[in-house]
Amino acid sequence: MNRLRTIKTHTMVLEAAPEAVFPLLCPVREYDWIEPWCCRMIYSRSGFAEQDCIFQTDVPTDGPTETWVVCRYEPPRLIEFVRVSTVRAIRHTITLHPTAGGKTEAEWRQVITGLTEEGDRLVEQEPGEAYRVQMERLAEMLNHYLNTGRMLSYNAD
Repeated sequence: MNRLRTIKTHTMVLEAAPEAVFPLLCPVREYDWIEPWCCRMIYSRSGFAEQDCIFQTDVPTDGPTETWVVCRYEPPRLIEFVRVSTVRAIRHTITLHPTAGGKTEAEWRQVITGLTEEGDRLVEQEPGEAYRVQMERLAEMLNHYLNTGRMLSYNAD
């Protein structure tokens, strides 16, 4: 029996070369540019993203605690994570391509699979429009950081 699965993809243009973007795709560096971001590092020899780095996140809308493992690490072109909780597994791949003008085309791909009935419900609740909006917001935050060196705050008055 197969559980439910969905695949989400999004491509964004980032205002810097892959060499500048890639280091920011790291659980530690995401504190610099993602609002809000919170993780617990479990293992990293360098203290940053690397092959076999492990960290955890607790995002209430994502279900139970997720453990992330960096399963492919190919700077500055590709990073891939496997995210697993008790209810769902996600293979999350980010591929960076240099473009004209020193920019980057970033392809984000998530293969989301339910592991339980609750996980299947989470997979069913993965509307494409919400994913697109989430990814556009992420691109806005990342581009703001790349252009200014500061986090874009959505809670500023």
